[in-house]
Amino acid sequence: MGSEGGKNGVDLWSEITAMEEDEEEEEAQIAVIYRRRRAGGNIDKDVEIRQSDKENRLSLAANKRISWNRSLSTRGRTSIALATGVDYQPQPRQSEAKRKPRPALPRRKIVQAPTYEKERAYFQEVDSFDLLEESPSPKNLGTWAMGFQTDNAIIPHLSSRLEKWLISKKLNYSCGPSGSLSKILETPLMPMESICSDASNSSNLRIPESAHPQIPSGLPSVQNSTVRSNVLERATCSQKSNMEALTMGDEGSDDIEVAIKKLSLTSRSASLDGRQWDQFSTLLTVCGQSAPSTLLDVLSQYCDPGSIVKVGEGTYGEAFKAGATVCKIVPIDGELRVNGEVQKKSAELLEEVLLSRTLMHLRGNEGHVCNACTIFIETKDVRVCQGAYDTALINAWEDWDGKHCSENDHPKEFPEKQCYVVFVLEHGGKDLESFVLLKFDEAWSLLVQVTVALAVAEAAYEFEHRDLHWGNILLTQKDAATVQFTLEGRQMWAKTYGLSVSIIDFTLSRINTGGAILFLDLSSDPELFEGPKGDRQSETYRKMKEVTEECWEGSFPKTNVLWLQYLVDILLLKKSFKRTTKDERDLRSLKKRLNMCCSAREAISDPFFSDLLVDHAM
Repeated sequence: MGSEGGKNGVDLWSEITAMEEDEEEEEAQIAVIYRRRRAGGNIDKDVEIRQSDKENRLSLAANKRISWNRSLSTRGRTSIALATGVDYQPQPRQSEAKRKPRPALPRRKIVQAPTYEKERAYFQEVDSFDLLEESPSPKNLGTWAMGFQTDNAIIPHLSSRLEKWLISKKLNYSCGPSGSLSKILETPLMPMESICSDASNSSNLRIPESAHPQIPSGLPSVQNSTVRSNVLERATCSQKSNMEALTMGDEGSDDIEVAIKKLSLTSRSASLDGRQWDQFSTLLTVCGQSAPSTLLDVLSQYCDPGSIVKVGEGTYGEAFKAGATVCKIVPIDGELRVNGEVQKKSAELLEEVLLSRTLMHLRGNEGHVCNACTIFIETKDVRVCQGAYDTALINAWEDWDGKHCSENDHPKEFPEKQCYVVFVLEHGGKDLESFVLLKFDEAWSLLVQVTVALAVAEAAYEFEHRDLHWGNILLTQKDAATVQFTLEGRQMWAKTYGLSVSIIDFTLSRINTGGAILFLDLSSDPELFEGPKGDRQSETYRKMKEVTEECWEGSFPKTNVLWLQYLVDILLLKKSFKRTTKDERDLRSLKKRLNMCCSAREAISDPFFSDLLVDHAM
């Protein structure tokens, strides 16, 4: 046993020793070898880096943070050990390897003198081209170079067809809203064959406007239009008078081209040129006149000149009582300022004339009329006049000035060539500012009549007054107990308590006639919105500006509601009449509820008006 154990012990120890030697030899063979890559892809076996066993051991000591600067300075570097007999050549740095050699400086180019051969050829070609027509010399207005075109296509002359339509409208004295341009062209009054024949004989010969006196154009008078039409007809049959007829035809073309622009009757400023005369001629046509009248001729039709009395005044005109009518005289198209303001243009007054006549359709009370009322003032006539103020009018103006100290300029300053538009209106009484209200029932009826009238006009023509201050509401006493309205086919009556109401002055108003939208662009008058703060009228203008966002052509019936709220304030703050505390409370409550209304049509549903609106006459 012992010998075996000893033998086994010796053998075991020798085996352990032999195993340790083998492990040391294996550990000595394990090493990390870094090889540098050659261009050919071979690895040098003689270059080795051996790391000791200590470097591979895990250290439990805290790592020291290397600064970013140091890290950046050592990044990308490699340590190598060189064996003997190895020829080592250092490799260039990466930045140096990528660096490209600088290109050689280019040689200076030789600049050659310009020859302008292409430009010279171009202008030679232009000089050799014969122009068909040249413009007249501004110094020699009578000279004109004419050429003829030889186009084979025959284009109908648009102005000829429109001229025939305008002449027919003139002969019929139609003052209704204008139809659209497409409808006019769909129903020409002249066969297409004759129109084409007129166009085929057309020429480019025209005479400068400065070479001959200006003639009122646009919608010409009946005599001038008939002569022009006859000349055009003779031109298609006679070749001898071709040049003369063509000249007249082209003049008519200029007239109609300007008149086309006036089919949309929006307010535009114009100077005293051919276009201004065209607007003036259009205004004459709408008033059924071929030439202006005098102020005395118009007013003397309604009363004796000695009995003319001035009854009111405004920034843009004067109001005179002539018999049972009131004549509102507005100067137009003059260079003289009126009360510090520029005179109105013909186009502005043309819109007011058409708007007034459109509202007159509401006065018809036939069974088929869906919307009707008599609150808007009746316009009996509109006339265009020219000349200085007559002595009778001067005396009436001075009498008013002596009693009321007029704020307007004396009318004797107007020259002989001054033009006017005279509105002959029914006598509606005194304005709300000067009228004396006696009791709350009258103020109640006033609000009802104005609200329903605005609702009727809204339904009929998208009407907005936009200037319904207390100077544009006339009041008078009448015996009628009720006044009739028709709103969207429904008849109703409002109690009057003996008070008759009339709405006047449609200068700032907006209306849709069905053929055109008539309005005044208030953004052209910024001073209108610069009134004193706290003033009810000025505040209403500013509120209108916010509601419309200065899109004055659009429909914003809320503006009518704003003026109804203004009237409530006027009745509470500016007018004195018998009323109770409950009456004042009802008026204030009405004003608050009107904030929720978007139109006068909605406002008449308010309980404040229900007791005054009845379904039958009284």
